[in-house]
Amino acid sequence: MSSAATIAPARTPVKPFYFNTSAHLLRITTQKANTLAEFLEALRVCPDDSIFQHTFRTLQEHHFIREGFSNDFAHWALAACNQPGLAEQLANVDVREFTSLSELRERFVQLVDKHLELNPSDGARVAEETFYFCAADTVMMPTNFVAATMQDFAKGLREVSVHSIHHHFIEARLRLKLMSNDFSQWLHEDVGLTDAARALNRIDIYTATLEDVRRQIVRVVERALA
Repeated sequence: MSSAATIAPARTPVKPFYFNTSAHLLRITTQKANTLAEFLEALRVCPDDSIFQHTFRTLQEHHFIREGFSNDFAHWALAACNQPGLAEQLANVDVREFTSLSELRERFVQLVDKHLELNPSDGARVAEETFYFCAADTVMMPTNFVAATMQDFAKGLREVSVHSIHHHFIEARLRLKLMSNDFSQWLHEDVGLTDAARALNRIDIYTATLEDVRRQIVRVVERALA
């Protein structure tokens, strides 16, 4: 048998890509804060689901616009506490740097703790509105899109909801425990398109809406097909 008959083409996936999405049922936890000191203490003990909700989940919600901060902690520090410096620091925390919610929590704790260490009088100042720590029960659901070929994959990327894009491209790093995403992992491991996988990982999720991110992903995949 010739080598051409035994070696699969590089763009033929080893296994299909199944597009999933997720639904979230929001709930309010027992933690709340009316001052930065209370916020710091609540931040230390709130459930991991709250850290996820106020960062990864609100990043998805804020992706429909190009203005404002990408996490709820920064929004509250600015709008309710009138602390633009702290808000800027909290907003600069990039979720792409984390594959662990405990490490992400610790980053926020360090920033607030340092601010109060330098500005102790800010700790007791009452905010204009209470911060309620929320969390969400998440249920993963399959979609009707399954990609057995790269053409199917490109079509699925164009047609699935932005919630599915967020599920696979942003939330996935917590599931994978890698600085990557489901799309890149599949392109690298099951299709052999390592350069395309790396290109997807370089897409900036903070300077565009989710629809813009989708378009960038599709462009990378279409270039790989050319």
